[in-house]
Amino acid sequence: MDKGVNLERRRLIGAAALIAAAAELGTIGFATAQPAGKGLAPAAQGASSFGPVKQIRAGVLNVAYAEAGPAGGPAVILLHGWPYDVETYGEATQLLAAKGYRVIVPYLRGYGPTRFLSEATPRNGQQSALAVDVIALMDALKIEKALLGGCDWGARTVNIIAALWPERVKAMVSVSGYLIGSQAVNRMPLAPKAEQDWWYQYYFATERGRAGYEQNTREFARLIWQTASPQWTFDAATFERSAASFDNPDHVAIVIHNYRWRLSLAPGEAQYDELERRLAQFPSIAVPTITLEGDANGAPHPDPASYAKRFTARYEHRTIRGGIGHNLPQEAPAAFAEAILAVDQA
Repeated sequence: MDKGVNLERRRLIGAAALIAAAAELGTIGFATAQPAGKGLAPAAQGASSFGPVKQIRAGVLNVAYAEAGPAGGPAVILLHGWPYDVETYGEATQLLAAKGYRVIVPYLRGYGPTRFLSEATPRNGQQSALAVDVIALMDALKIEKALLGGCDWGARTVNIIAALWPERVKAMVSVSGYLIGSQAVNRMPLAPKAEQDWWYQYYFATERGRAGYEQNTREFARLIWQTASPQWTFDAATFERSAASFDNPDHVAIVIHNYRWRLSLAPGEAQYDELERRLAQFPSIAVPTITLEGDANGAPHPDPASYAKRFTARYEHRTIRGGIGHNLPQEAPAAFAEAILAVDQA
């Protein structure tokens, strides 16, 4: 059932917006939305919405994270992807904090000020390792249960947490839907056009690709931003604010390992084998979920109809219109924040 959402008339103002969003969240449905950024006073491009970064030891990492909102508010954890960083959620974080949420946005392993505690720890980018990092962060922060939101690698990570640790997840917003992966499936060839869309994955499979990414990290990331969000007119300051996170000494190693592991070209760690075995079965997700997709996403992404049945609790899909690309939370922050508010009422 289609549920049109006129975001020109709904601007995250007052309880009425929350009630309306909750009323629209039913069982499986498909909604078409306009980008909620229109009509708001957007943050200046290039200007960070975050205060000082915090640090905490969690699992194998000293995790750097941004935090906003009241310490006693409902916890929301937002996870970025590649090649992005916490700025993906800069404006959305402020919108949610203003509604009383405690919003936590960590830098993933290999990004920003996050560091490994030991030089001996493998620089592992496999999907389950990133999910375990977030569970460790929740434990360190004494957060038993949280709302989760993610985009790109972050969407895959929140999917995994919701599938394997549903007791830790109140509800979830996932950009581009169900992204849990399998090495066995990734070994299967795709149609030529689909293979072309993954060119950088194959580039990273070579030593030339690793060296090229290390030498040209910023230029590479800028190209991905432009192709994945072809209608997003970000400025140089906005890009550079995120690109600084790629100066992390482990960034290249984590990125290269992530994509090589997907193709079975790099080993994972034995401690994650059982988690990966479970993920390879593509488990259903039984927490309330809203999935989002931009109408101008230039990155590879699945058709929403292909994954709707993976979500067995209350579920809704929203297409965000207006030239919104892959980095949806930064391009349409109010639409993303509204989805968090709506799924929390499920």
